[in-house]
Amino acid sequence: MNKEDLRKKLNDIQYKVTQENGTEPPFQNEYYDKFEEGIYVDVITGTPLFSSKDKFDAGCGWPSFTQPIDSTKIKQRQDFSHNMIRTEVRSKDSEAHLGHVFNDGPLDRGGLRYCINSAALRFIPKDKMEEEGYGEYLDRV
Repeated sequence: MNKEDLRKKLNDIQYKVTQENGTEPPFQNEYYDKFEEGIYVDVITGTPLFSSKDKFDAGCGWPSFTQPIDSTKIKQRQDFSHNMIRTEVRSKDSEAHLGHVFNDGPLDRGGLRYCINSAALRFIPKDKMEEEGYGEYLDRV
């Protein structure tokens, strides 16, 4: 999808986050405190990225997950912006910036914290997953 089409499809914060490597404000985003069962998909392509089963409250103000649904659907790369060394997480299918992964997650669940911007995601509630074509992921929530 070209930039012009993305401008039409995404709202301002979704575009800034996914296309310009932006970050939405903590505690002022759609999913940081949502714990309903379902999956989180790429806002651009609809690719399943994270499950509510792997979501936890990290207290950071952004949705946090211990792992992706399928690690082949995301890419990681070093991010040296803001005078820090971090690992950026991107959607493999859309190239959208999602957020970052850190090594300060729950130790009993692998120790990772995928800190993801709500603006890069769309939530599919468990009771709508079959209807929206995500039935094969029902066992993951």
